[in-house]
Amino acid sequence: MRYLLRLNSYIKVYKRSFAIAWLCVIGAAVFQMASPLLVRYAIDFGLKPVRGAGGKVVGLDGNENLLIFGAAAVILFAIGRGLASFGQQFLGESVGQKVAYDIRNGIYNNLQRLSYAYHDNAQTGQIMSRVTQDVESIRMYINMGLLRVGYIVLILLISVVGMFVINWQLALVSVVSIPILIWRSFIMAQKVRPVWMQIQQNQAEMTQVAEEGLSGIRVVKAFSREDFESEKFREASTRQANLSYRSSQIMAWHAPLMMGLGQLQIAATVGFGAWLISRGSLTAADLLTFTLWLNLLQLPVRMAGFAVTFFSRAITSSERIFELIDAQSAVQEHPGAQPLGTVEGHVRFEGVGFSYNSLSAVLADVDIDARPGQVIALLGPTGSGKSTVVNLIPRFYDVTSGRITIDGTDIREVTLDSLRKNIGIVQQDVFLFLGTIRDNIAYGRPEATQEDVERAAKAARIHDFIVSLPYGYDEWVGERGVTLSGGQKQRLAIARTLLMDPKILIFDDSTASVDSQTEFLIQQALQELMHGRTTFVIAQRLRTVMRADEIIVLERGRVVQRGKHAELLEQEGLYRRIFDLELRDQEEALGRATPGAGGAPPAAAPGGRAPVAPSQGARQAAAPPVGRASRAAASGGGAS
Repeated sequence: MRYLLRLNSYIKVYKRSFAIAWLCVIGAAVFQMASPLLVRYAIDFGLKPVRGAGGKVVGLDGNENLLIFGAAAVILFAIGRGLASFGQQFLGESVGQKVAYDIRNGIYNNLQRLSYAYHDNAQTGQIMSRVTQDVESIRMYINMGLLRVGYIVLILLISVVGMFVINWQLALVSVVSIPILIWRSFIMAQKVRPVWMQIQQNQAEMTQVAEEGLSGIRVVKAFSREDFESEKFREASTRQANLSYRSSQIMAWHAPLMMGLGQLQIAATVGFGAWLISRGSLTAADLLTFTLWLNLLQLPVRMAGFAVTFFSRAITSSERIFELIDAQSAVQEHPGAQPLGTVEGHVRFEGVGFSYNSLSAVLADVDIDARPGQVIALLGPTGSGKSTVVNLIPRFYDVTSGRITIDGTDIREVTLDSLRKNIGIVQQDVFLFLGTIRDNIAYGRPEATQEDVERAAKAARIHDFIVSLPYGYDEWVGERGVTLSGGQKQRLAIARTLLMDPKILIFDDSTASVDSQTEFLIQQALQELMHGRTTFVIAQRLRTVMRADEIIVLERGRVVQRGKHAELLEQEGLYRRIFDLELRDQEEALGRATPGAGGAPPAAAPGGRAPVAPSQGARQAAAPPVGRASRAAASGGGAS
């Protein structure tokens, strides 16, 4: 019950609306169950029986005014019940929606604050299920659970007490079926609930199949697997239809049974009541009142089991929800952390060690001294710890030993927001948001002017391409930037970082998957971006390596070599092997570029003239820009 009690803390925020909703519940119950009493009163006093010899009823002495008053009262009570029911439904739904809104925001805000360590192990499908289906269960619990159960209890209490006050003998007969109906309601709810849970789970799986098939549509078409994906979705859709049919079957079997029990109860009440009337111990008005009450109780009593089921669903859902809300980040901002002001960019790793768990170390005894304006290149085989090194600088993870300082200040002693605002990151897998090109460039500085955005785009060598699009900077970027090529996305990411004007830069293998011509444009943009900034770069391109002030060679989480390109080539070791296997071909393509010639253009063309990097116009001729209009026309191909 502690989860339900904790939910009450969310409801208390809207206690005024919730209290009024409860008043509406009481009003709706009173107005509804008092209406039969008005009918009884009108019959008893508005239509008095006239008895003849022997006490037999020979006629009725009507009181027209009293009958009109009774009818008007019934109408007014019906209006009052309608208004109270509206208030109950509206305010209950309003509180439920507001609580759901607060819970969703609480979950999302906490997920945003959690470190990489949490998201490395989290399952997106599970999180989405909790944010949608579990929060929906909480919303329904407030309106269909708390308020509805309260309403059912009230009308049962009013009607049962009223029956025993009027005639205890007939009351005993009339309430016999109520426990049976409630019991059958619980039985049906227990049978239907697991089917509903399967329907919700299969709904999530069906959505996942559809999302995966549409997101990977290019792979699907490339391997001619359209029929396979259609069959996967058809199977999930068939399961959904079968489960829905099964739930309908259960309800179709129980609903007539419960309705029949209710009607048998009314028949028994009328039969026994008629016998009591014949003996003179009950009036016709009393029997009519009993019958009206039983009819009014039919539907609420049949729904009692479902209403109580919302409590158990709320307990399960709230446990899953609070697990997300209570999740703690492995990277915590220390109490008293101070903002990191404008920095020079002196970054030092002092005996840094890191491990994701206590079983195996990813980094050990890493020392790096990157002075302001220097370029530090990180090289090493897969799994050597290169990405981990750069992820420690903005505290996506925290070091497990040693420390990292910026301008002499331990990064754990400054606020996370101020730390990350001084660091610009261009990741290997560039992520672009659904929106305009301008929105994506200005993501880190939404208040930036159009001139600032264009200046960053020009420096990133992407401005000419943008203005060639039908809508320019207002061109819509597809989901995850799917309408742009890899090189275009990279340069947009560089422009986004340039706009922030950070003193420390991190490039995670940012040019590893583009062709040499696109790389030349990116390298020009990188030269602009790196100027005067401390840069850490994970690179597999010779130009970047040769430009580095220091190359750090990592193997199994340890620094095994360090120095400049020319120095490391003269040594036997891992760098020499990497160069021979991966970089020597690039050196030959660059025309045997000498050390220090970072950023050199491609090898000279015949006649001694260096080839000019292809212009934006030339590249656009080879690969037409993708805009709103051209995307529609090129639906069969797509951007490179």
